[in-house]
Amino acid sequence: MDTPQNTALTRALTELPSPLPVRGVIHIVIPHTDRFTVVGNHLAQHAGLSTTAVGLAVRIQSLPQGTEIGIKALAARLSEGEKLIAAALRELEAHGYLRRARTRLTNGRVVTRTVFCNQPTALLRPRVVAQRPAPPQPPPPVQDPAPEPPAPEAAAAPQAPALPDVQQEQAPEAPAPQDHAPFVARVPPPTAPRQPTPPLPQPRELTAELDRAATALLSDLRRHAHQLVLSENDIRQLAPAVAAWLERDTHPDTIRHTLTNDLPQPLRHPAKLLKHRLTVLLPPPLPGADDLAAPARPRIAVTPFQTCDGCERAFRAPTPGHCRDCRNAHSPAQAAAA
Repeated sequence: MDTPQNTALTRALTELPSPLPVRGVIHIVIPHTDRFTVVGNHLAQHAGLSTTAVGLAVRIQSLPQGTEIGIKALAARLSEGEKLIAAALRELEAHGYLRRARTRLTNGRVVTRTVFCNQPTALLRPRVVAQRPAPPQPPPPVQDPAPEPPAPEAAAAPQAPALPDVQQEQAPEAPAPQDHAPFVARVPPPTAPRQPTPPLPQPRELTAELDRAATALLSDLRRHAHQLVLSENDIRQLAPAVAAWLERDTHPDTIRHTLTNDLPQPLRHPAKLLKHRLTVLLPPPLPGADDLAAPARPRIAVTPFQTCDGCERAFRAPTPGHCRDCRNAHSPAQAAAA
């Protein structure tokens, strides 16, 4: 008999909107209505995790609360061995998805508590404290138009209980800013002064050759990254910056790789991104031959040896003469003769 064909998959493929990619994977997306788990691309496409660790993380994330996920418990349900599961758990623990801690229960028994976080990077973001609305103030009492003026003690009596009520409502909110102060402090206030934007680099002399090469390089970027479609005005503004790179003996392939590598998705403002990279990543000028030459060693003056005129003993001195002993011996004799 012939090999059975999946006609349902073929029929669903024909219903996809065109155009379809020529190569690579084609997704047939059918929305889930029950029994599904949401998995982020930060886990499914994690570059630092192995395929076994990613699959094990998805399996743990789909389990209900309180399920045993120890090495032996997982090995009993999966086809992988204990060593492979233990290595995958260590990978998840190193990247923050998993945390294992030993906890002592009230009866004295020590157990291992496992905590799994589906998005560990969200724990590092600053938390915004939601402000509770202020309690509504009671309306002022309506007074009759022509009553007798109340006594000072009687007028103050109805307003006295209002002060404790306001304090009781505001008291639980007092420690909230202290608990979340470390997170709120990380977010700069809206009125904080912003750093001035550095200007685009400019060449020492924008020659016709540099301008032509810079314009051609910027116009050719869309062949290497389809997101980098620049207008003529953008190219005229960015050409001097590219000329400054070329003036510093930077290879055009290096400039092209710097401008097209690791682009954000989606890219909303290509010209702003290129302006930032051309300004911040500008390399320094290449050093000259004199800068790379080894520094000259300082010359050390060496006092030469001399032969003593009296005892013919060698000693160091800049000029010929007597050594120290002969000079000391001649000094008393000369003093006595005088």
